[in-house]
Amino acid sequence: MSDPHIPVGDAGDGSEFDFENRIVSTSYTPGDEDAEATLRPRRLEDYIGQDKVKENLKVYIEAAKLRHEPLDHVLLYGPPGLGKTTLSNIIAAELGVNLRVTSGPAIEKQGDLAALLTNLNEGDVLYIDEIHRLPRMVEEILYPAMEDFALDIIIGKGPAARSIRIDLPKFTLIGATTRAGQMTTPLRDRFGVIFKLELYTPEQLALIVKRSAGILGISISDDGAFEVASRSRGTPRIANRLLKRVRDFAQVQGKTQVDAASASYALDRLEIDELGLDNTDRRMMEAIIKFYAGGPVGLDTLAATIGEEAVTIEDVYEPYLMQLGFINRTPRGRCVTPLAYEHLGLRPPQPVHAAEQMQMNIFDDSVTSDSNGDGFNEE
Repeated sequence: MSDPHIPVGDAGDGSEFDFENRIVSTSYTPGDEDAEATLRPRRLEDYIGQDKVKENLKVYIEAAKLRHEPLDHVLLYGPPGLGKTTLSNIIAAELGVNLRVTSGPAIEKQGDLAALLTNLNEGDVLYIDEIHRLPRMVEEILYPAMEDFALDIIIGKGPAARSIRIDLPKFTLIGATTRAGQMTTPLRDRFGVIFKLELYTPEQLALIVKRSAGILGISISDDGAFEVASRSRGTPRIANRLLKRVRDFAQVQGKTQVDAASASYALDRLEIDELGLDNTDRRMMEAIIKFYAGGPVGLDTLAATIGEEAVTIEDVYEPYLMQLGFINRTPRGRCVTPLAYEHLGLRPPQPVHAAEQMQMNIFDDSVTSDSNGDGFNEE
Protein backbone atom coordinates (compact mmCIF):
# COMPACT_ATOMS: atom_id res chain seq x y z
CA MET A 1 0.00 0.00 0.00
CA SER A 2 1.52 3.26 -1.11
CA ASP A 3 0.91 6.58 0.59
CA PRO A 4 2.53 9.86 -0.49
CA HIS A 5 2.92 10.85 3.15
CA ILE A 6 4.87 7.72 4.12
CA PRO A 7 8.68 8.01 4.03
CA VAL A 8 10.92 5.66 2.12
CA GLY A 9 12.91 3.15 4.15
CA ASP A 10 15.83 0.85 3.51
CA ALA A 11 15.11 -2.84 3.15
CA GLY A 12 18.76 -3.59 3.82
CA ASP A 13 19.35 -5.38 0.51
CA GLY A 14 19.48 -2.34 -1.73
CA SER A 15 15.75 -2.27 -2.35
CA GLU A 16 13.37 0.24 -0.84
CA PHE A 17 9.98 -0.06 0.77
CA ASP A 18 7.42 2.29 2.23
CA PHE A 19 6.48 1.88 5.88
CA GLU A 20 4.29 3.73 8.29
CA ASN A 21 6.06 6.59 10.02
CA ARG A 22 5.34 5.34 13.52
CA ILE A 23 6.48 7.19 16.60
CA VAL A 24 8.04 3.95 17.91
CA SER A 25 9.95 3.35 14.69
CA THR A 26 13.68 2.86 15.31
CA SER A 27 14.50 4.29 11.89
CA TYR A 28 15.76 7.84 11.49
CA THR A 29 13.09 10.32 10.46
CA PRO A 30 13.42 13.98 9.42
CA GLY A 31 11.86 15.09 12.70
CA ASP A 32 14.77 13.59 14.63
CA GLU A 33 17.41 15.77 12.97
CA ASP A 34 17.33 18.81 15.25
CA ALA A 35 16.69 16.79 18.40
CA GLU A 36 19.52 14.31 17.84
CA ALA A 37 22.00 17.04 16.94
CA THR A 38 21.16 18.82 20.20
CA LEU A 39 20.91 15.81 22.49
CA ARG A 40 23.97 13.85 21.35
CA PRO A 41 26.75 13.70 23.94
CA ARG A 42 30.11 15.12 22.86
CA ARG A 43 32.42 13.15 25.17
CA LEU A 44 32.78 9.50 26.09
CA GLU A 45 32.04 10.14 29.77
CA ASP A 46 28.69 11.70 28.83
CA TYR A 47 27.66 8.68 26.76
CA ILE A 48 25.17 6.58 28.74
CA GLY A 49 24.99 2.80 28.34
CA GLN A 50 27.07 0.38 26.23
CA ASP A 51 29.51 0.12 29.15
CA LYS A 52 31.73 -2.61 27.67
CA VAL A 53 32.03 -0.75 24.39
CA LYS A 54 32.88 2.47 26.21
CA GLU A 55 35.54 0.87 28.41
CA ASN A 56 37.35 -0.82 25.54
CA LEU A 57 37.00 2.16 23.22
CA LYS A 58 38.54 4.43 25.85
CA VAL A 59 41.61 2.17 26.00
CA TYR A 60 41.99 2.05 22.22
CA ILE A 61 41.69 5.84 21.90
CA GLU A 62 44.20 6.52 24.67
CA ALA A 63 46.67 4.03 23.18
CA ALA A 64 46.37 5.60 19.72
CA LYS A 65 46.96 9.07 21.18
CA LEU A 66 50.03 7.89 23.11
CA ARG A 67 51.52 6.40 19.94
CA HIS A 68 50.52 9.45 17.88
CA GLU A 69 48.83 7.11 15.42
CA PRO A 70 45.33 7.04 13.97
CA LEU A 71 42.85 4.74 15.67
CA ASP A 72 42.41 1.38 13.96
CA HIS A 73 39.36 1.07 11.69
CA VAL A 74 36.15 0.58 13.69
CA LEU A 75 32.99 -1.33 12.77
CA LEU A 76 29.80 -0.59 14.74
CA TYR A 77 26.77 -2.81 14.20
CA GLY A 78 23.42 -3.32 15.84
CA PRO A 79 19.77 -2.25 15.54
CA PRO A 80 19.03 1.32 14.42
CA GLY A 81 18.75 4.12 16.96
CA LEU A 82 21.31 2.82 19.48
CA GLY A 83 23.98 5.50 19.00
CA LYS A 84 26.34 4.42 16.20
CA THR A 85 26.50 7.91 14.69
CA THR A 86 26.85 9.43 18.15
CA LEU A 87 29.81 7.17 18.93
CA SER A 88 31.53 8.17 15.68
CA ASN A 89 31.21 11.85 16.64
CA ILE A 90 32.61 11.07 20.09
CA ILE A 91 35.58 9.15 18.66
CA ALA A 92 36.51 12.06 16.41
CA ALA A 93 36.13 14.53 19.30
CA GLU A 94 38.23 12.40 21.66
CA LEU A 95 40.96 12.08 19.03
CA GLY A 96 40.79 15.81 18.30
CA VAL A 97 40.39 15.34 14.54
CA ASN A 98 37.86 16.18 11.84
CA LEU A 99 34.91 13.92 11.03
CA ARG A 100 33.69 13.36 7.47
CA VAL A 101 30.26 11.75 7.21
CA THR A 102 28.74 9.85 4.29
CA SER A 103 26.67 6.71 3.66
CA GLY A 104 27.00 3.60 1.56
CA PRO A 105 24.14 4.36 -0.87
CA ALA A 106 25.50 7.88 -1.45
CA ILE A 107 28.81 6.58 -2.87
CA GLU A 108 27.77 5.41 -6.33
CA LYS A 109 31.09 5.52 -8.22
CA GLN A 110 34.74 4.91 -7.46
CA GLY A 111 35.41 8.57 -8.10
CA ASP A 112 33.05 9.57 -5.29
CA LEU A 113 35.05 7.57 -2.75
CA ALA A 114 38.37 8.71 -4.21
CA ALA A 115 37.32 12.34 -3.76
CA LEU A 116 36.43 11.71 -0.11
CA LEU A 117 39.67 9.91 0.66
CA THR A 118 42.01 12.38 -1.05
CA ASN A 119 40.44 15.30 0.83
CA LEU A 120 41.12 13.78 4.26
CA ASN A 121 43.79 15.21 6.53
CA GLU A 122 46.22 13.19 8.61
CA GLY A 123 44.36 11.29 11.35
CA ASP A 124 40.85 12.28 10.20
CA VAL A 125 37.84 10.03 10.75
CA LEU A 126 35.69 8.95 7.80
CA TYR A 127 32.26 7.69 8.88
CA ILE A 128 30.30 5.55 6.41
CA ASP A 129 26.77 4.75 7.55
CA GLU A 130 25.02 1.63 6.17
CA ILE A 131 28.40 0.46 4.89
CA HIS A 132 26.92 -2.88 3.81
CA ARG A 133 25.24 -1.05 0.92
CA LEU A 134 28.50 0.07 -0.70
CA PRO A 135 28.60 -0.93 -4.40
CA ARG A 136 31.00 -3.81 -4.98
CA MET A 137 33.27 -1.85 -7.36
CA VAL A 138 33.57 0.95 -4.80
CA GLU A 139 34.23 -1.51 -1.99
CA GLU A 140 37.19 -3.06 -3.83
CA ILE A 141 39.14 0.21 -4.02
CA LEU A 142 38.50 0.66 -0.31
CA TYR A 143 40.61 -2.40 0.51
CA PRO A 144 44.06 -0.89 -0.26
CA ALA A 145 42.94 2.40 1.26
CA MET A 146 42.22 0.66 4.58
CA GLU A 147 45.30 -1.57 4.60
CA ASP A 148 48.04 0.46 2.89
CA PHE A 149 46.56 3.98 2.93
CA ALA A 150 46.86 4.06 -0.82
CA LEU A 151 44.46 4.46 -3.70
CA ASP A 152 44.85 2.45 -6.92
CA ILE A 153 43.23 4.17 -9.89
CA ILE A 154 43.03 2.88 -13.46
CA ILE A 155 43.48 5.58 -16.09
CA GLY A 156 42.53 4.99 -19.71
CA LYS A 157 40.97 1.98 -21.39
CA GLY A 158 42.16 -1.01 -23.36
CA PRO A 159 45.89 -1.43 -24.11
CA ALA A 160 46.58 2.16 -23.04
CA ALA A 161 45.17 1.63 -19.55
CA ARG A 162 47.60 2.06 -16.68
CA SER A 163 47.40 1.96 -12.90
CA ILE A 164 48.36 4.88 -10.69
CA ARG A 165 48.85 4.59 -6.94
CA ILE A 166 48.07 7.67 -4.86
CA ASP A 167 49.29 7.78 -1.27
CA LEU A 168 46.64 8.77 1.25
CA PRO A 169 47.01 10.35 4.69
CA LYS A 170 46.59 7.88 7.53
CA PHE A 171 42.95 7.96 8.58
CA THR A 172 40.39 6.02 10.62
CA LEU A 173 37.39 4.49 8.89
CA ILE A 174 34.29 3.98 11.03
CA GLY A 175 31.68 1.78 9.38
CA ALA A 176 28.16 1.46 10.78
CA THR A 177 25.60 -1.08 9.74
CA THR A 178 22.36 -2.60 10.93
CA ARG A 179 23.14 -5.77 8.93
CA ALA A 180 26.66 -6.99 9.58
CA GLY A 181 25.80 -10.33 7.99
CA GLN A 182 25.34 -8.65 4.61
CA MET A 183 28.89 -7.26 4.60
CA THR A 184 31.42 -9.13 2.50
CA THR A 185 34.06 -11.07 4.43
CA PRO A 186 37.05 -9.17 2.92
CA LEU A 187 35.60 -5.84 4.05
CA ARG A 188 34.59 -7.04 7.51
CA ASP A 189 38.03 -8.58 8.15
CA ARG A 190 39.79 -5.27 7.50
CA PHE A 191 38.27 -3.69 10.59
CA GLY A 192 40.55 -4.00 13.61
CA VAL A 193 37.91 -2.96 16.17
CA ILE A 194 34.41 -4.43 15.99
CA PHE A 195 31.65 -3.51 18.44
CA LYS A 196 28.07 -4.73 18.68
CA LEU A 197 25.67 -2.27 20.30
CA GLU A 198 23.01 -3.83 22.50
CA LEU A 199 19.52 -2.64 23.42
CA TYR A 200 19.38 -0.43 26.50
CA THR A 201 17.79 -1.33 29.83
CA PRO A 202 14.92 0.84 31.15
CA GLU A 203 17.24 2.12 33.89
CA GLN A 204 19.81 3.30 31.33
CA LEU A 205 17.11 4.85 29.16
CA ALA A 206 15.71 6.68 32.20
CA LEU A 207 19.12 8.34 32.67
CA ILE A 208 19.10 9.33 28.99
CA VAL A 209 15.59 10.75 29.32
CA LYS A 210 16.62 12.78 32.37
CA ARG A 211 19.68 14.13 30.54
CA SER A 212 17.65 14.99 27.42
CA ALA A 213 14.97 16.65 29.53
CA GLY A 214 17.59 18.87 31.13
CA ILE A 215 18.92 19.94 27.73
CA LEU A 216 15.42 20.62 26.40
CA GLY A 217 14.44 22.52 29.55
CA ILE A 218 11.81 19.98 30.64
CA SER A 219 11.18 19.29 34.31
CA ILE A 220 10.60 15.55 34.72
CA SER A 221 10.46 13.36 37.81
CA ASP A 222 12.36 10.10 38.19
CA ASP A 223 9.21 8.01 37.87
CA GLY A 224 8.12 10.06 34.86
CA ALA A 225 11.46 9.42 33.16
CA PHE A 226 11.20 5.71 33.91
CA GLU A 227 7.66 5.60 32.49
CA VAL A 228 8.92 7.03 29.19
CA ALA A 229 11.98 4.77 29.23
CA SER A 230 10.03 1.56 29.85
CA ARG A 231 7.95 2.15 26.71
CA SER A 232 10.88 3.03 24.42
CA ARG A 233 11.77 -0.45 23.11
CA GLY A 234 15.29 -0.22 24.53
CA THR A 235 16.20 2.50 22.00
CA PRO A 236 17.43 6.03 22.87
CA ARG A 237 16.07 7.48 19.62
CA ILE A 238 12.56 6.38 20.52
CA ALA A 239 12.99 7.59 24.12
CA ASN A 240 13.92 11.11 22.98
CA ARG A 241 11.04 11.14 20.50
CA LEU A 242 8.51 10.07 23.13
CA LEU A 243 9.91 12.63 25.59
CA LYS A 244 9.08 15.45 23.18
CA ARG A 245 5.52 14.21 22.70
CA VAL A 246 5.00 13.76 26.45
CA ARG A 247 6.22 17.33 26.92
CA ASP A 248 3.56 18.54 24.45
CA PHE A 249 0.75 16.93 26.44
CA ALA A 250 2.12 18.21 29.76
CA GLN A 251 2.40 21.78 28.50
CA VAL A 252 -1.13 21.82 27.09
CA GLN A 253 -2.42 20.48 30.41
CA GLY A 254 -0.58 23.26 32.23
CA LYS A 255 1.72 20.95 34.19
CA THR A 256 5.08 22.33 35.28
CA GLN A 257 6.62 18.87 35.72
CA VAL A 258 6.21 15.59 33.85
CA ASP A 259 5.41 12.88 36.38
CA ALA A 260 4.48 9.23 35.93
CA ALA A 261 0.76 9.99 35.68
CA SER A 262 1.11 12.64 32.99
CA ALA A 263 3.63 10.54 31.05
CA SER A 264 1.34 7.52 31.22
CA TYR A 265 -1.62 9.61 30.07
CA ALA A 266 0.29 10.98 27.07
CA LEU A 267 1.64 7.59 26.03
CA ASP A 268 -1.80 6.00 26.37
CA ARG A 269 -3.15 8.71 24.08
CA LEU A 270 -0.44 7.75 21.62
CA GLU A 271 -1.62 4.10 21.95
CA ILE A 272 1.75 2.93 23.21
CA ASP A 273 1.39 0.31 25.91
CA GLU A 274 3.67 -0.56 28.81
CA LEU A 275 5.94 -2.71 26.61
CA GLY A 276 6.26 -0.12 23.87
CA LEU A 277 3.85 -1.83 21.46
CA ASP A 278 1.72 0.47 19.35
CA ASN A 279 -1.59 -0.12 17.60
CA THR A 280 0.06 -1.65 14.52
CA ASP A 281 1.89 -4.28 16.60
CA ARG A 282 -1.29 -5.26 18.41
CA ARG A 283 -3.34 -5.28 15.19
CA MET A 284 -0.88 -7.70 13.62
CA MET A 285 -1.00 -10.14 16.53
CA GLU A 286 -4.79 -9.87 16.77
CA ALA A 287 -5.10 -10.65 13.05
CA ILE A 288 -3.10 -13.86 13.47
CA ILE A 289 -5.28 -14.85 16.44
CA LYS A 290 -8.64 -13.85 14.98
CA PHE A 291 -8.31 -15.04 11.42
CA TYR A 292 -5.77 -17.86 11.69
CA ALA A 293 -6.30 -19.27 15.19
CA GLY A 294 -2.89 -18.10 16.32
CA GLY A 295 -1.03 -19.41 13.28
CA PRO A 296 0.89 -20.59 11.49
CA VAL A 297 0.19 -18.13 8.69
CA GLY A 298 2.38 -17.28 5.72
CA LEU A 299 4.10 -13.91 5.53
CA ASP A 300 2.42 -12.86 2.28
CA THR A 301 -1.00 -13.87 3.60
CA LEU A 302 -0.47 -11.92 6.81
CA ALA A 303 0.70 -8.89 4.84
CA ALA A 304 -2.46 -8.95 2.73
CA THR A 305 -4.61 -9.34 5.82
CA ILE A 306 -3.32 -6.24 7.64
CA GLY A 307 -2.63 -4.21 4.49
CA GLU A 308 1.16 -3.95 4.80
CA GLU A 309 4.09 -4.98 2.62
CA ALA A 310 5.65 -8.33 3.49
CA VAL A 311 9.15 -6.82 3.73
CA THR A 312 7.80 -4.14 6.10
CA ILE A 313 6.43 -6.79 8.45
CA GLU A 314 9.66 -8.77 8.31
CA ASP A 315 12.06 -5.88 8.87
CA VAL A 316 10.06 -3.32 10.86
CA TYR A 317 7.36 -5.01 12.93
CA GLU A 318 8.55 -8.57 13.60
CA PRO A 319 12.00 -8.08 15.19
CA TYR A 320 10.76 -6.43 18.40
CA LEU A 321 7.80 -8.80 18.73
CA MET A 322 10.18 -11.74 18.40
CA GLN A 323 12.51 -10.24 21.02
CA LEU A 324 9.58 -10.13 23.42
CA GLY A 325 8.69 -13.73 22.58
CA PHE A 326 5.27 -12.82 21.18
CA ILE A 327 5.79 -14.20 17.67
CA ASN A 328 7.66 -17.22 16.34
CA ARG A 329 8.88 -17.84 12.81
CA THR A 330 8.35 -21.43 11.76
CA PRO A 331 8.81 -23.23 8.42
CA ARG A 332 5.00 -23.17 8.02
CA GLY A 333 4.59 -19.47 8.85
CA ARG A 334 4.20 -17.02 11.74
CA CYS A 335 2.72 -18.16 15.05
CA VAL A 336 1.56 -16.16 18.08
CA THR A 337 2.84 -17.43 21.43
CA PRO A 338 0.89 -17.75 24.70
CA LEU A 339 2.74 -14.64 25.95
CA ALA A 340 1.03 -12.60 23.23
CA TYR A 341 -2.39 -13.93 24.25
CA GLU A 342 -1.66 -12.96 27.83
CA HIS A 343 -0.50 -9.46 26.85
CA LEU A 344 -3.62 -8.88 24.76
CA GLY A 345 -5.86 -10.16 27.56
CA LEU A 346 -7.04 -13.14 25.51
CA ARG A 347 -7.37 -16.79 26.43
CA PRO A 348 -4.76 -19.00 24.75
CA PRO A 349 -6.02 -22.04 22.81
CA GLN A 350 -6.09 -25.42 24.48
CA PRO A 351 -3.18 -27.73 23.62
CA VAL A 352 -3.87 -30.28 20.90
CA HIS A 353 -3.76 -33.94 22.02
CA ALA A 354 -1.32 -36.32 20.36
CA ALA A 355 -4.06 -38.25 18.50
CA GLU A 356 -5.61 -35.06 17.14
CA GLN A 357 -2.18 -33.79 16.10
CA MET A 358 -1.53 -37.02 14.23
CA GLN A 359 -4.81 -36.65 12.32
CA MET A 360 -3.92 -33.06 11.45
CA ASN A 361 -0.50 -34.12 10.17
CA ILE A 362 -2.07 -36.83 8.00
CA PHE A 363 -4.49 -34.26 6.56
CA ASP A 364 -1.65 -31.82 5.93
CA ASP A 365 0.32 -34.53 4.09
CA SER A 366 -2.68 -35.35 1.90
CA VAL A 367 -3.14 -31.69 1.01
CA THR A 368 0.57 -31.30 0.24
CA SER A 369 0.54 -34.31 -2.12
CA ASP A 370 -2.55 -33.08 -3.99
CA SER A 371 -1.48 -32.07 -7.48
CA ASN A 372 -4.72 -30.16 -8.14
CA GLY A 373 -4.05 -27.75 -5.25
CA ASP A 374 -7.69 -27.70 -4.17
CA GLY A 375 -7.10 -29.53 -0.88
CA PHE A 376 -8.75 -32.81 -1.93
CA ASN A 377 -7.46 -35.89 -3.71
CA GLU A 378 -9.39 -37.31 -6.62
CA GLU A 379 -10.62 -40.85 -6.37
